[in-house]
Amino acid sequence: MAKLIGLTIVGLLLAFYKNHQSSYRTRLTALREVTPVDLPNCNFVKGIESGAEDLEILPNGLAFFSTGLKYPGLKEFDPNDPGKILLMDLNEKDPAVLELEIRGDKWDKSSFNPHGISTFTDEDNAVYLLVVNHPNYKTTVEVFKFQEEERSLLHLKTITHELLPKSSTLTPLWITSPWIL
Repeated sequence: MAKLIGLTIVGLLLAFYKNHQSSYRTRLTALREVTPVDLPNCNFVKGIESGAEDLEILPNGLAFFSTGLKYPGLKEFDPNDPGKILLMDLNEKDPAVLELEIRGDKWDKSSFNPHGISTFTDEDNAVYLLVVNHPNYKTTVEVFKFQEEERSLLHLKTITHELLPKSSTLTPLWITSPWIL
């Protein structure tokens, strides 16, 4: 009798586990098939083939893109190419992407690994671009001044601080997540 009760309990636990696991898969839609959707006003933009990590749009329609992020666990389209900041004028009928030249005395282009970006416009309408950079998988913030006439960036300074995340926090969440089925 004890064996029968024990087997019944084990069977119930296994059934509950299987149902529980199936419930997670259903709720997370882990097994669904994604159907492609054609958007009528969506166009491929040449020059951003490797993707953009972040973008910032100014009120005048200029859009900045950070691209070329090298990140553990992510596919790299061109591992030897440093990151870039791209510019697009959204006011144009057929906007094109332009790579912004970065100038500066202490600027090291080879270790540029841009992540997030933000802009700041001061009272003189000068535009500053702040870029989270991961040179050698460390974290810094690069400060640039946008030179609109030359369509370039002037590197002003690099901000480092002990409270900025270290390289161990650069591992993507999906690599370390226990919830991956």
